[in-house]
Amino acid sequence: MKEIVLNNKKNGLLMLVLILLLYILAIVGFCFGCVQLMSDKPVLFIISTIWLCIGWIPFLGLKVLKPQEALVLTLFGKYIGTLKNDGFYFVNPFCTSVNPAAKTKLNQSGDVDGGSKGTVLFSPNTAQTNLEIANKKISLKIMTLNNARQKINDCLGNPVEIGIAVMWRVVDTAKAVFNVDNYKEYLSLQCDSALRNIVRIYPYDVAPNVDTTGDGMADEGSLRGSSEIVAARIRDEIQQKVQDAGLEIIEARITYLAYAPEIAAVMLQRQQASAIVDARKMIVDGAVGMVEMALERLNENNVVDLDEERKAAMVSNLLVVLCGNHETQPVVNAGSLY
Repeated sequence: MKEIVLNNKKNGLLMLVLILLLYILAIVGFCFGCVQLMSDKPVLFIISTIWLCIGWIPFLGLKVLKPQEALVLTLFGKYIGTLKNDGFYFVNPFCTSVNPAAKTKLNQSGDVDGGSKGTVLFSPNTAQTNLEIANKKISLKIMTLNNARQKINDCLGNPVEIGIAVMWRVVDTAKAVFNVDNYKEYLSLQCDSALRNIVRIYPYDVAPNVDTTGDGMADEGSLRGSSEIVAARIRDEIQQKVQDAGLEIIEARITYLAYAPEIAAVMLQRQQASAIVDARKMIVDGAVGMVEMALERLNENNVVDLDEERKAAMVSNLLVVLCGNHETQPVVNAGSLY
């Protein structure tokens, strides 16, 4: 389906004035026709009556478009074109506008109706009836779709919860209306599918022996550390799937990322244990260096001559002091090791 942009002249105001003038003339003609009807001259009466009955039909051809709006028109089921420029138009009154996603409201930014929602209510008690008039205009603005958070297993099998925000817009109205049943629901479904396809390639955090690029070599890609790369791959994946629907994906961003609740506590303990091990390693490395420096300084200055047994005792004492979690309590040895 190829989009046809109609370059109709914006003569809606002129036609509106003309139709109103014809209505005024018809009313005047109807009055004079009633007088002439008595003299067996009903022509003016008949013409005026016919116009008063069917004169409302041309009003259906008046169309108003605001900036960044489009209207897809069909005539007796045949696509005749799309109005894209803002203005006041007059088209064939028998043309109908098509927008299968007019009533679809997802978790996204406002549509062309400004976020207002019509309702259809009937209450026997109050006897009120509010009719919903669906807005058939298609928004060409950049809109944001916030899909619900999904629980997906990463490449290591760990369940993670992730949510994305997708910035998109309609670029081909004919494809959006006629190639898919509902382009908004189609976009939402493809976002879910693309998100699953990309997330299952990456681990939540950096893991050894994991290839996320497909080149056969392990790398340090992860959902937490490579969020920009992951978002770009998600965007490309969605764009490839919605190309035939006439949509353009401008950007995709990860808005929420966390372990699933059932393993969040365990993973937190794992991260805490890893942090404790790293901290202990750094403390031990520093303590060993300080002990080596102390022994070298004592030997260089000939402060004391220590045999191997005394060196071992000194090293043990220094490591206990430097690596301990609590303050040390000094112990004075008044005797000798021998």
